[in-house]
Amino acid sequence: MSCFDHDQSRRAFLKRSGALGMAGVAAPFVTSLGAIGEAAAATATDYKALVCIFLYGGNDYANTLTPYDQASYDQYRAARSNIAHTRESLAATLLSPTEALTGGRQYALAPTMTSLMPLFAGGQLAPILNVGTLVQPTTKAQYQANSVRLPPKLFSHNDQQSYFQASSPEGATSGWGGRIGDVFQNGNGTAALTCINASGNAVYLTGRNAVQYSVGTGGPIALLNNAKTMYGSAAAATTLRTLMTTAPGSLLGDEHARVSKRALDTYAQVAGALAGAPAVGFPLFPTGNSLADQLKMVARLISVSSELGVKRQVFFVSLGGFDLHDNLVAQHPGLMAKVADGMKAFYDTTVALGVADRVTSFTASDFGRTLQSNDDGSDHGWGSMHFAMGGAVRGKRFYGTPPAIGNGTADDVGQGRLLPTIAVDQYAATLANWFGVSDTDLPTVLPNIGNYNRSAWKLGFV
Repeated sequence: MSCFDHDQSRRAFLKRSGALGMAGVAAPFVTSLGAIGEAAAATATDYKALVCIFLYGGNDYANTLTPYDQASYDQYRAARSNIAHTRESLAATLLSPTEALTGGRQYALAPTMTSLMPLFAGGQLAPILNVGTLVQPTTKAQYQANSVRLPPKLFSHNDQQSYFQASSPEGATSGWGGRIGDVFQNGNGTAALTCINASGNAVYLTGRNAVQYSVGTGGPIALLNNAKTMYGSAAAATTLRTLMTTAPGSLLGDEHARVSKRALDTYAQVAGALAGAPAVGFPLFPTGNSLADQLKMVARLISVSSELGVKRQVFFVSLGGFDLHDNLVAQHPGLMAKVADGMKAFYDTTVALGVADRVTSFTASDFGRTLQSNDDGSDHGWGSMHFAMGGAVRGKRFYGTPPAIGNGTADDVGQGRLLPTIAVDQYAATLANWFGVSDTDLPTVLPNIGNYNRSAWKLGFV
């Protein structure tokens, strides 16, 4: 267990305890407010937002960013002939980087991800090759000999989701997005709005002091459903609010009242700000796309960041359904279309709002999947391909080393499971540094980053 797991102050515990006293629909909202701390270490004069797009279930890397040069494609198709894209279908999404990959290697996006092609061509999208959970640099020989520390419970959904988000397995109490929030929250006018989750709850956004504020796709989640009456009585509703926000003179009771008041006040602040959000750009989002709905809410919140008094915000959105042991051909293309269409609409909206260079989004997932098919799907893997997007991204090029394709290669630990060559810590450090986290603070945010040579902490894609 890391030092972050033990560094829970008595005050933070009491705040969380007070939050848990709320019931019903209020619970996710209030727990988002219950542990605001005092320990921010940095301030900022400009605005920046970091947006994590998490693909739950383990995204199939090979059908997302597909080998296209003939030799690589032939190896790809040999490993998964029944679920492979045809090479003809990939021609329209062939990526042409400013710096060609060595050995004539080429990649194409999934055919349903055409909406991202203009962003790659314009330099606002960068594919990051073979990213995954690691504790320290690891070779295949070290993996096979079990001679280095490895992430616990590899290939397990819950543990690898947690390890990607928190550098600890399931049960982690803080994630690196929340720990970034710890650094900046006291520099924000409204500390409670530093870490915002538009998809429920995730350890990624919980810090040692910062906690996630939950919103729905329609706006902030109202305490008591924002009801004006209780059992038909306005007086009863008012009395309940008074009881909830009046300190009774006991330790837990006073904390409960403080958190309740903050919940009501913050709801009013956010709802009021969103009521005046500019309409420009928001019609760009597609309908019938849950990821796009979440990203639209993020865009709306970014558009009123000055009204909310925030300079740094970390957001989390997600899409599920990627655990495709079966029916990959039928289901994966539609999922990737939702990802691409949502991301493109979000980027275009940041352009319309004039903040494209101040908002960086990135994809994440439990793990990649096997290159080898298991009939009509793929199984749990390790390394995967990811994307960074935004006006500050140095796009139209690949970052990392293209993995060898096939079974038994130096990059394969079985069935085409990629041994990661870029650690999540390096991926995260690059994003955190752009956000304003200093090299001095990076080990606080990413406890394993010290296991890597300092020259390799940042990958340069932003």
